[in-house]
Amino acid sequence: MSIDIDPLREADGITVTDHIENTQFEVYTDRPVDPRRRPESDHYFPVDASVAVETGAIEIPRVAVVETRGGDGALLTHGDCYEMPDGIYHVGINPAPTKLYLTFESGFSVSTTDRTTRIDLDTPGTVGLGFRSLHQTPAGTITTPTDPESLMDAVSLLGSALQTTSPERSFPTLRGHPPLIEPAEEFRVPERVEPVESGVRIVVPPEYRYLYPVVSLAYYFAADVVPGDAPRIEGDGWTYPLEPGFEERTARVLRQSFHMDCLARTEGFYPVDLHERETTDLDLDWKRLYNLPLAERLGEYLEVPFEDIKPELPQWTLTTDVRPDPENVEMLPFVAGELSIVRSPETVTPVDDDGGVGVGFFGGADRSPSAATRREVPVGGVAPDGGALGDAEFVRGGASAGAESTADTSAGTTRGADASAERGAVSAQTEFVRPEPVDTVEHAWVGDGVPLDANKATLDAYHRRLEAGQVEQSRISVLVVCNDEQMREEGNVADLYGLRDMVQFDIEVRHDLSQEEMRDALASDVDFLHYVGHVDDRGMQCADSYLDLTDEDLEIGVSAFLLNACQSYRQGEALVHRGSRGGIVTLSDVANSPATKLGRIIARLMNSGFNLRTALHVAKRELITGHQYIVVGDGGTTICQSRSGSVIVINLRREGSEDWRVSADVLPNGPYGNGTLTTLNLATDNSNHYIPVEIDYQTVNTEELSKFLDLETAPVFKSDQLVWSDELNF
Repeated sequence: MSIDIDPLREADGITVTDHIENTQFEVYTDRPVDPRRRPESDHYFPVDASVAVETGAIEIPRVAVVETRGGDGALLTHGDCYEMPDGIYHVGINPAPTKLYLTFESGFSVSTTDRTTRIDLDTPGTVGLGFRSLHQTPAGTITTPTDPESLMDAVSLLGSALQTTSPERSFPTLRGHPPLIEPAEEFRVPERVEPVESGVRIVVPPEYRYLYPVVSLAYYFAADVVPGDAPRIEGDGWTYPLEPGFEERTARVLRQSFHMDCLARTEGFYPVDLHERETTDLDLDWKRLYNLPLAERLGEYLEVPFEDIKPELPQWTLTTDVRPDPENVEMLPFVAGELSIVRSPETVTPVDDDGGVGVGFFGGADRSPSAATRREVPVGGVAPDGGALGDAEFVRGGASAGAESTADTSAGTTRGADASAERGAVSAQTEFVRPEPVDTVEHAWVGDGVPLDANKATLDAYHRRLEAGQVEQSRISVLVVCNDEQMREEGNVADLYGLRDMVQFDIEVRHDLSQEEMRDALASDVDFLHYVGHVDDRGMQCADSYLDLTDEDLEIGVSAFLLNACQSYRQGEALVHRGSRGGIVTLSDVANSPATKLGRIIARLMNSGFNLRTALHVAKRELITGHQYIVVGDGGTTICQSRSGSVIVINLRREGSEDWRVSADVLPNGPYGNGTLTTLNLATDNSNHYIPVEIDYQTVNTEELSKFLDLETAPVFKSDQLVWSDELNF
């Protein structure tokens, strides 16, 4: 079973451990309890595990919204402070690390503090608690020939995972994971994969460059994808052209239709006060739209000119470039499941004929190809301001300790002469490519080449996302390895992991590991490896020699990692191929001081529940040298959930002696995907918003802001400088 429920030892209540999502949280009661199993079918919504306890109160250590339904499932009310008379109730509490449902017979009251949500029963008695993991798995695997027309039949079944065709499918919990696709000689569909008749057709020429960009639309609309000359979307009695500007138009359709579904769904099972609904300039009959069949509703959505709705749309989270090659077909379900905007570039700009990586690709004002490809990283790396390093700084390549060190610090490096000479050969073997810029928060790349400023996504890493099985421990394990004496400052990142209540961390710091010790460490069952040291073409430097992670006999147990060393891409790529889900690596030499700062930023972000892609996105806002890093593997990998479920980046600017201009970027993360509802715990606004969103407040006074920032440790950009909510001085 994926969820374990056990009595608490030092308090009254239970501990809930979700082994798939690697989350643990506590539910408190007003007396000692002995949870006993009960049928999962006793709950109105589906659950994975259910227990009964005798109690007069239920409390969870987070601020949440309590949704109350009657015995027949009809929604009665929701909020964080109210009372209900005697009756039979089904109650949902959100957010929580798993879906959490209660069922009982009693009147009750709901109350919240700045840290807790509590339900007090008028009459103590039996309370059923149901839990459903937020983990999603595909129903099966479709096998198909990889020619475009055959592949269209497979893509047409991606929408079989949808649990509804109503606007509520804009909630992530009502969008299942699409079935997988696997190349084969014959087309076969497993029994559990059943088509959904939505009435929507997507017509595109039978070419990969037209098929790949519509996979997210095919999934979200449960659309049939068929061959034709002019790219278009069709319903009964309407047609929407996808040219000119094919890829841009597909992106627009996804963003527009999703936004309008989020507005229309307030007329259904979840009639919440949605800020986006209250502030829209669209004068539409949302109740009528909600009740229309999907195809008819989509047709009316697309009658609204995009320019009329564009100002209301949030910045989308993810763009994925999928090269138009048949070997990339297996990635399509994962890309669609993330509701990514998809492009399929036929050509791509290579970086530097001599294999070097230009500084211009790693930030700075001039990002043009001519400027970027002509400014090469000097031997000393890149300074924090993007310029060449002075003699005092050193980079994280080559040996600085151990038997093979021949360091020459007079040149501003600690790299041995032999390693320096071989460095160019490594770069020359790596094909760096420069994808076109995106206007989304995150950017992924599927296909040949090492992308600058994008996540190099790999199929094996995405499969491991699905293969995450039960774990023996519910604690989060972090291993910090520092293999260089001059980098001990970053080794202190250990104090940044585990700065969480309600999440248990096991943190180990090790120094100067030998090759054999490093081999054993990589094989251990570690959730996150934070490596500080040197890497060159020979591999990771150890106290006695080098360990090359490309060795075939190497066993990898590490789930995620940061390899904070020069040109660590190849070693990180090898970790993913051999068992890791994903990690952050470097594409060039990195100077020690900014690398140390970035390492500390990443440590705090991962500890706060950010995924790899979003963590690096935040680091790049603070450090220009962050553009020397990319994510390899599954960029959605996290090591724990944030306290709020989704992740938040706060922006502050002083407006007066006691007033602040506050905005918050709330981003999808893990199971809290696009369409999740969120509310900031600020008294100035009790509105719900859907994720992704930038919530903007005109003024918040210092006292209220201080209370808000005490709720959770989060990154804060104060006047565009990164600080942390638990360290902020007003």
